[in-house]
Amino acid sequence: MVRETVVVAKDPKGVPPALDQKTLKETRKNSLARLMKNKYLYLMIAPGLLYFIIFKYFPMGGLMIAFQDYQPFLGITGSPWAGFKHFIRLFTEPTFFMLLSNTLFLFALNLFIFFPIPIILALMLNEVRVKMFKNAVQTVIYIPHFMSWVIIVSISYVFLTVDGGLINEMIAKAGGEKIGFLTDGSWTRAMYILQIVWKEMGWSTIIYLAAVTAVDPQLYEAAKMDGANRLRQIWHVTLPAIRPVIIILLILKIGQTLDLGFEHVYLLLNSLNREAMEIFDTYVYTAGLKNGQLSYSTAVGLFKGLVGLILVIGANKLAKKFGEDGLY
Repeated sequence: MVRETVVVAKDPKGVPPALDQKTLKETRKNSLARLMKNKYLYLMIAPGLLYFIIFKYFPMGGLMIAFQDYQPFLGITGSPWAGFKHFIRLFTEPTFFMLLSNTLFLFALNLFIFFPIPIILALMLNEVRVKMFKNAVQTVIYIPHFMSWVIIVSISYVFLTVDGGLINEMIAKAGGEKIGFLTDGSWTRAMYILQIVWKEMGWSTIIYLAAVTAVDPQLYEAAKMDGANRLRQIWHVTLPAIRPVIIILLILKIGQTLDLGFEHVYLLLNSLNREAMEIFDTYVYTAGLKNGQLSYSTAVGLFKGLVGLILVIGANKLAKKFGEDGLY
């Protein structure tokens, strides 16, 4: 009796083509089924995804002009190549260290003064037992977030300007000397961080409050049985439970080291406080749109973006090294 052996042809990876095609079809079928099952979730994601694709990823093609002497009438493909000329100019400009020091100082104010305040506020609101009072406080501290920076700065101007400002008029009537809140760099920096705290502290508490409410109540019961008072419960139960959220938001915050936002600082900026308030964001606007130095301003923006990317990656690795989940 002769036994016939059937040899099935295999691809270089050793998988029979029929089996490979069958697996591929099943994978596609399962993926399509999952897509249809969660179609409404994907529809909710779509607007945000389109926003990032259109306004964040497509414009990246324009970064090429940072390495060119860009001329609008020649376009990106026709403009002459300049290499790292604009980056060399940036690092050798006398204003570079002023911009860097101002940006880092304002970021330090954000990190060490503003960042902890929403955490503390969320912990305090979580301890309020009168629901009506808690809701009223939350509403009041949320409202400034919906005001534009133009309104916030205008309110500050009305109160703090030397020419008829309410605060300065009260100081003058009390026999004191008027203070240049809007022209003195040190006072403008203080006003900058106080405006951020007033406008954003309530809105920033939302994430922390959501994290606090997700803490298992049984942990608090166990802490009470061990004799822990409210402060001990906050320290040993609440803070460790929301620590992953704090770490993630801290990593994102570190990524904004050189990206403080244009509008707020620009509205506070004037010729008298420029030495203390000029940052990379306002410098890009001045160099690019006012002076028409498009390639140079793009190089400055690319430098900011690269620094932010490096800091986010570094902070994430550092967080994972210390046993935290990190951003990714």
